Amino acid sequence: MLSTPIRLRIICALCVGEKNVSHLMDEIAVSQPSMSRHLNVLYRAGVVAKRRSGAQVFYRIAEDSVVLIRTAVCSQAQ
Repeated sequence: MLSTPIRLRIICALCVGEKNVSHLMDEIAVSQPSMSRHLNVLYRAGVVAKRRSGAQVFYRIAEDSVVLIRTAVCSQAQ
């Protein structure tokens, strides 16, 4: 689940706060289908939570432990 750089970048972006799909795509520069696929994997794994507001979907980190995992993984990758 954390094996792709895009998913790690999504988690890093969401560690700052909740964002909608458009903001994530602007920040990470991937296509909408790719972003949706990666967010779906993270959502099914319980890493991110989502809420709908009208036509927009907002994502956030589901649990604080995810931030700790991201920090550990990123520090090992450097």
